[in-house]
Amino acid sequence: METFDNTIDTRAIGVMDSGVGGLTVLKQLLSVCPKENYIYFGDTKNLPYGEKSKEQLIEIVKEIFEFFEQKNVKAVVLACNTTSATAYEELKDKYPFKIYPLIQSVAKYMSADKGLLKLGVMATEATVKTKTYTKEFKKYNPDIEVIEQACPLWVPIVEKQLTNYDEKQAIYGYLKNVLEFNPQKIILGCTHYPYLMDKISKYAPRELFINPAQIFARYIIDDLKQNSLINETQTGSVHYYASSNPDNFRQNAKMFLEIDETPLLVEI
Repeated sequence: METFDNTIDTRAIGVMDSGVGGLTVLKQLLSVCPKENYIYFGDTKNLPYGEKSKEQLIEIVKEIFEFFEQKNVKAVVLACNTTSATAYEELKDKYPFKIYPLIQSVAKYMSADKGLLKLGVMATEATVKTKTYTKEFKKYNPDIEVIEQACPLWVPIVEKQLTNYDEKQAIYGYLKNVLEFNPQKIILGCTHYPYLMDKISKYAPRELFINPAQIFARYIIDDLKQNSLINETQTGSVHYYASSNPDNFRQNAKMFLEIDETPLLVEI
């Protein structure tokens, strides 16, 4: 493994997700560390990740990591709960860059609050199947109770900008089980879900929900500083890539972040 001892590292940070949802993480990173260079990869060809097997997801992430390796990035952000849950452990030591998994990082950060004893998680089917949120939080606090609820309709609603659906069934239908658990907080365990916050908050108080992108960005920047990987010497840049339909990606990106260029097409 390559080691870094320089105090200024201008190489880019890779950020990946299955589509535009990971832009919620990129937006937070740009807010806390605007001088970094970023490369965002939206794997729109393989969307949605939540319906794929662990083996399929590992192969997909390998291909994206190889793309980032060619770009000589210093770190890769798994701005995706599903790949953090399924592929991170398998691939974490196989590449010459730091890898930041969303779930593991957020659990470590939030577990400092020892008063958090009942937690809800809304996530994709693939994420819930692994129970990674439960495992990671219990690693730091064995007494915590966690309920994980799969919400398979939520990503298609966001990515396809669907409007013709039964809102109460699609939104409250998933929330009902979690609310009956009476959690202190509910994590929106997919980067697409904050876009639905106005609809979700019709059925539960907005302050009950956590957008982990904010916590995740702070954790990443603190860790980059500790590992002398930070770049604070220049004006940062962002370059976007998509694995299919770049024009559609740019259009959908407006839900989360205004981007000033159409992504380049990279087939994986």
